[in-house]
Parts: sequence; C-alpha cells; structure tokens
Amino acid sequence: MNDKIINHHDFNQQKTTQILAKLKFNDQGLITAIAQDSRTKKVLMLAWMNLESINKTIESGYATYFSRSRNEIWRKGETSGNLQKIIEIIADCDFDCLLLSVEQVGNACHTGKENCFFNKIL
Repeated sequence: MNDKIINHHDFNQQKTTQILAKLKFNDQGLITAIAQDSRTKKVLMLAWMNLESINKTIESGYATYFSRSRNEIWRKGETSGNLQKIIEIIADCDFDCLLLSVEQVGNACHTGKENCFFNKIL
C-alpha cells in the first residue's frame, strides 16, 4: 500500500514526519520523483529530490526538485512559468520513489513538449 506524504486536504504533520523518516535516498542523498497529472494520470516527467527539496515542496505547495547537472535546488517553472501545484505526494512500497500528483501549468518538459516521454522505442 502506498503511503501519502502530503495531501493538502487532510495534512497530518506527524504522519508526514514518520513517512519522511522512512524514505530511502541514494548515495548522493537523492530519491526519484515522478510527476503525474492529477486529472489525466499521464506521467509528465521524472526528476530527483533531496530532503531539502521535499521540504520546500511541502512548504510551498509547488514541486521543487534537485538538479544533478547544476547541483542545486530548483522550483519547476520558476523561469518558464510552467509550475506544478502539488495535489498529493505518495511514497512507493519500498520508500525509494515518490509520486507527485500535480496540477500542471503549461508544458512539463523543458523542450516545450507536454511531457518528457515522447521518444517511443517500441
């Protein structure tokens, strides 16, 4: 069963703290995060988060990630305006991946595409 980190409609600080303590970060202190459109359920993108970006996401209500290439925290859409409003964050069964249910403003992909998954292999 998935464990919710946050749902702004029924936020529970104690439960959120308990789930955050269970998260399994990699050797670089990162965890994968999948952004999914809350209405269509379409997968929009995959990014990385660290504990600081998770906390900023929870505090602001907008998706904030960690850029491995720039080695810094960044809020999705801070320059493009293509923000991701958080509806819910859920940890997977192993606590090593997060699913962010979001209201996407504009396109999710930095290329200008609706989502980052358009290079069909099969």
